[in-house]
Amino acid sequence: MASSALARYEKLLISNASTINTIESSVRSLTWFLPGRFKDAELASEALSATMNIMSMYHDTLLARRLKDPKLKPLIPPSPHARYTRTWADKNQTYRWAARALELIKFVELLVEMAMRRKLSRKGVWRGIVLMETIKAALKLLILKLTRRPLLSPPIPERDIDPASLPEPAPASPPTEKDQKQLASPPHTPAHLKNNRVKLPSTSRSRTPSPLLTATPPPPHLSQAAIDEYLLPKALSVADVRPALALMKPFQTPIEWISEVIHILRPLIYVLALQRAARQRNPTNSPLLISLGLDLLSGYLRRSPPATSSSSLERQEYAKRDRDILWYFLRGGIWSEWTRPKIEAIANTTSKAPIVGVIGSLIQDWIPLIDEYHYYTAA
Repeated sequence: MASSALARYEKLLISNASTINTIESSVRSLTWFLPGRFKDAELASEALSATMNIMSMYHDTLLARRLKDPKLKPLIPPSPHARYTRTWADKNQTYRWAARALELIKFVELLVEMAMRRKLSRKGVWRGIVLMETIKAALKLLILKLTRRPLLSPPIPERDIDPASLPEPAPASPPTEKDQKQLASPPHTPAHLKNNRVKLPSTSRSRTPSPLLTATPPPPHLSQAAIDEYLLPKALSVADVRPALALMKPFQTPIEWISEVIHILRPLIYVLALQRAARQRNPTNSPLLISLGLDLLSGYLRRSPPATSSSSLERQEYAKRDRDILWYFLRGGIWSEWTRPKIEAIANTTSKAPIVGVIGSLIQDWIPLIDEYHYYTAA
């Protein structure tokens, strides 16, 4: 019964992939406007967002399973991230389940924190956050042990194809009598190929060369630059033809391993420092400084991949980690003493404008959430 229901749902998803994709995008956009609209609106918004993320991950699994059909192979090759993560997920079952579990925890961690802050004491909330970060660190270390390569974020393939572009499988029909006659008869030679054995006029009898050899080519309608601009995005790069596991080189030195382990353990150490600081009466910036120092140390110790297309996946991951440093403007003393006053001033100024005031009111609704919840600014 359950298998038949899942089969019907999968058929419904494939048949209405474009509509479901539009609904997912619309619901995600709606979650940005819910906080502050009514009581516990942020809890409803995050529950809706977590549900949509989980459903999207399940939909991606179904679409990836259908893309394994050679008849539905997309014209544009998948991204290096999708090739690398999908190869590991298909090759190693432990990697697949560890990566999915890690993503599920990321989807629901903020929702779980909101529920704990409404039911548990402050000490119980921090214990729950430490437990989630411990599980996440253990899963990341397990993936690191399996791959022996830098951990990608996210560790599962992202949707890199429009579901609407997938053709619906045509129902199989028995061959007709006309089709059977065509299969039994020999192949017919087209009319434009019947004269392909006519010899060119011999140049030994006539000094006049063949008109096929002297005809001037037609003038090009496009410049060479325009042709190159059109063809280059469709050309295969070195990363497109390399084996998927060769897109990320394994670690070779102890320094590289230490750098990655520091990057994995940094969120757990930060939460433990926040838990200890919450017991003190006077606020301190030591958790923020410890976390920032670990991030900078990990970035300093990590290897520098060459600026080639074959190492583009690793360079993209390191660039993303460098951009995550900007989250520190929304944490600790930097947020309370520098960033929040400036954002509040901008929100108060724009709230009086007729159209821009909507943005100012949204900012004012989100500021208390950044103050109260840890996972709103955790990266």
